[in-house]
Amino acid sequence: MSSEVLPADLGFFSTLASAGSLSAAAREMGITTPAVSKHLALMESRLGVSLVIRTTRRMSLTPEGELYLAHARRILGDIDSMGELLGVSKATPKGLLRVNATLGFGRSHVAPLISKFVREYPQVEVQLQLSVNPPPLTEDAFDVCIRFGAPPDSRVISRRIAANRRLLCAAPEYLAKHGIPKVPNDLARHNCIGIRQGEEAYGVWRLSGGKGRSASTEAVKTRGNLATNDGEIAVKWALDGHGILMRAEWDIERYLRDGRLVRVLPQYDTPDADIHAVYPQRHQLAARVRAFVDYVALAFKAQEAGA
Repeated sequence: MSSEVLPADLGFFSTLASAGSLSAAAREMGITTPAVSKHLALMESRLGVSLVIRTTRRMSLTPEGELYLAHARRILGDIDSMGELLGVSKATPKGLLRVNATLGFGRSHVAPLISKFVREYPQVEVQLQLSVNPPPLTEDAFDVCIRFGAPPDSRVISRRIAANRRLLCAAPEYLAKHGIPKVPNDLARHNCIGIRQGEEAYGVWRLSGGKGRSASTEAVKTRGNLATNDGEIAVKWALDGHGILMRAEWDIERYLRDGRLVRVLPQYDTPDADIHAVYPQRHQLAARVRAFVDYVALAFKAQEAGA
């Protein structure tokens, strides 16, 4: 029997994987469990590989099954996009939407918005992946990435969805014990909490001061006895009084309001870190992408207005 992938198999296997068991998939498809089992067996026979490990109650995917599923869902997403571009779907948001965001921001801000989004658009299936570093923009792994700073790559579309600044801060107890920096070079004598994220030079903080012709930027090489790739951990260390931290305003705003952290060198500016939604040009007319980006942008706009 020839090794081939049939178009009908893609949707079948995606539904099967989401259901988690043969019986649950059968109920969702409106067929019998033996029919699901037979369809799966025929697929595996044609391909010559095992896609699913079956147990009495549950099932799991083999490595080949995981690979098949990833490609199947990407192809199904492309088919949905083509239909939307041709107007077949009447611009109704539906289909698979793959979203990437950073760990802390994704957990505290993006995930709650997705929970509300799918209630409003139940035909959209969202897969959220959180990562320390943003994925390469040239890869076709995600439909939308929520990231800090506008990307330099002109092959993607970037929409600013919220303003954001990086601020220097520390606990009052730390500053009372070690003194308050007056100029950027004073940071070299302080314990600075390091965050290893993205492609930025680790341990180098850039601060700008002055206006017009007198404006200048200083690059300060910081040092300290604590470093992490998790921003949430770094904030907790700052709250514990271990040192000075540079962190996005969205992450420390509540601590600045209640006084548990205070700004350091507020007269100096740090590089912008506005929040952007980034997506490939070929997805710009996809209804599910447009709906999600618009939804997130409006939600952040409402938060800014409330603040």
